[in-house]
Amino acid sequence: MQHRVLIPTLLFSAIYATAAFALDKTNVSRQSPQTPAQQSTVVEGADNFYQSNQLTMQKVTFKNQYNMQVAGTLFIPKTLNQNAKNPAIIVGHPMGAVKEQSSNLYAQKLAEQGFVTLAIDLSFWGESEGNPRNLVAPEIYAEDFSAAVDFLGTRPFVDRERIGGLGICGSGSFVISAAKIDPRIKVVATVSMYDMGAAARNGLRKSVTAEQRKQMIAAAEQRYVEFTGGETTYVGGTTNELTASTDPVQREFFDFYRTPRGEFTPKGSSPERTTKPTLTSVVRFMNYYPLERIEEIGRPLLFVTGTEADSREFSEDAYNRAVEPKEIVRVPNAGHVDLYDRANLIPFDKLTSFFTQHLK
Repeated sequence: MQHRVLIPTLLFSAIYATAAFALDKTNVSRQSPQTPAQQSTVVEGADNFYQSNQLTMQKVTFKNQYNMQVAGTLFIPKTLNQNAKNPAIIVGHPMGAVKEQSSNLYAQKLAEQGFVTLAIDLSFWGESEGNPRNLVAPEIYAEDFSAAVDFLGTRPFVDRERIGGLGICGSGSFVISAAKIDPRIKVVATVSMYDMGAAARNGLRKSVTAEQRKQMIAAAEQRYVEFTGGETTYVGGTTNELTASTDPVQREFFDFYRTPRGEFTPKGSSPERTTKPTLTSVVRFMNYYPLERIEEIGRPLLFVTGTEADSREFSEDAYNRAVEPKEIVRVPNAGHVDLYDRANLIPFDKLTSFFTQHLK
């Protein structure tokens, strides 16, 4: 049995080596002691752990329709008139990350411009409920965005007719999924968006074969192990160590997730397990088609990508499929991870003007 599980694990490692969460082979079933993050090289403008003095911050929780508790951080401008109805934005984190990685930065920068913002942890990640931890469940991820609308739309200081969504990396596809069936999300922006379904089925630049997909779904054998009380296998995510053969995209993710630049270990997890989904659930992305019917959204869409990003193909595909009103911004010389936290490259002015135009 162990040998049969190994085959799809290695395939996921190879196929997703340059995908949204840079899969590599990892089996982590027990918590490991906290280990210090390796030192990052200096990255100009990187400011993942930015803390604004212009806002009040509040930890919040709310239920989704699966009766699971979703955790978030609510940011409110100190100058906000809470006796009025104000526009709000939900911010989703990269796939495999948590709200403290990238999405809190975006939420604060936009709140400084007068928006109420809510950075959420997707179910099974961070402080949100869901077991086993790090489970892949794209339908529930999309539901979390709608549940966040439920929460914001019932706050007395939020205008429920002016709520938008912003998704970073994998959350770009999840917020699109939500918007397709939830017209209360009035506008949508994505940054470094990954179509998680296309990445799973086809890899980058459609490099995955039908035979490789067949071997990938053989991971279902591991379900017997876990059903009978065996250890949960976690696959991929960001590599825990750099070697001479580590590819450039893995190094890009490593520099964010495995160094002080962006490393964050949620309570109850371990540094070795962060970013890594469960082997038996990650195959669900193969049945996930977030861009189908995107043309039916019919509300303003903005896609932000870097000219050097490995994920650029997904933003361009989404833009080409969508109908007006739509915009795409290609940030010169920016890679995928650059737009997680490099405040000097992230087009906050454009995001502000987009949400202001369509929500304020």
